[in-house]
Amino acid sequence: MQRRIAGLAEKVLGGELLGQEEATYLTTVGGDDVYDLFYWANKIRIRFVGHDVTFCAIVPAKLGGCTEDCKFCAQSAHYTTTVGPQTRLSGEQILSTAANAAQSGANHFGIVNSGRAPTRSELEDWLGPAIRRLAAEGKTRLCADLGTLTEETATFLYDCGIRRVNHNLETSERFYPQIVTTHSYNERVRTLKIAKTAGLELCSGGIFGMGEHWQDRLDMVFTLREIGVHVMPINFLNPIAGTPLQGTDKLPPMECLKIISFCRFMLPDKELKVAGGRELCLRNLQSWMFYAGASSAIIGNYLTTLGRTVEMDHQMVRDLGMNWENGGGGVEKDIRVV
Repeated sequence: MQRRIAGLAEKVLGGELLGQEEATYLTTVGGDDVYDLFYWANKIRIRFVGHDVTFCAIVPAKLGGCTEDCKFCAQSAHYTTTVGPQTRLSGEQILSTAANAAQSGANHFGIVNSGRAPTRSELEDWLGPAIRRLAAEGKTRLCADLGTLTEETATFLYDCGIRRVNHNLETSERFYPQIVTTHSYNERVRTLKIAKTAGLELCSGGIFGMGEHWQDRLDMVFTLREIGVHVMPINFLNPIAGTPLQGTDKLPPMECLKIISFCRFMLPDKELKVAGGRELCLRNLQSWMFYAGASSAIIGNYLTTLGRTVEMDHQMVRDLGMNWENGGGGVEKDIRVV
């Protein structure tokens, strides 16, 4: 098995993409052989992405009261969770959060909205002015996660200064109806294609540990590769009380690391961003995510759950002998947050 893993790695390092049979083989790697998987995934990361890492920060500009029924989400109005009625940040609060994110070493700053899609009023009267100002200041690169997009909306975001859109597929097309019923998988794929046509980079991934099989993980990654995403967020389910998935067993750390390595083999030159659930599922092995093939991580808090302190993540990267890219495109070795 070690020789086969090395052979597949050499193929990827040589610039070739793995096919279905080869990808399926990687999903069967287990036992001590996963350490070989990690080793080669790290080599692939360094070869195509580089040694240093990036951080991304997000802000829930509009939180809660969502009409959709995503079974993993505390913001859905279909479930009773700790998230209360819908709240919305002011433009000034978004600007302030973005400034803090840049100071914390965030290379990208994501503005996230709950709900199916943004209204024209939200875009023109609320988000638009804040986005234009952030784009003009240029302290960090902007990303938007606003839900379903039309061609008109995607063009509007680009004109405001957004250069990347997050819209996760969440899982495979087969498994998707077991997770969401209020909108379709094809609708999510269509939004990604609309965003790409408008000139926006694509940040799209999924959540692992929702009861899917390895075939579902494989199918989702192939779909992401076919669409041509630039960034793949890798989330691990945090079973939130009140949601239908609240009793789901958390993925063990080594399974999470294997998922990261598999994604690196399949998406060798893309940014792999470890996001929600890393603190909960990776636990003491969080630093291993980079040596398993990840090249980025969410820094700070998430939408409805807390992350680690900025200082802890900075120290983790320094302890690994790595640096991180700041919002302006340079490399920081030691950013101190006041």
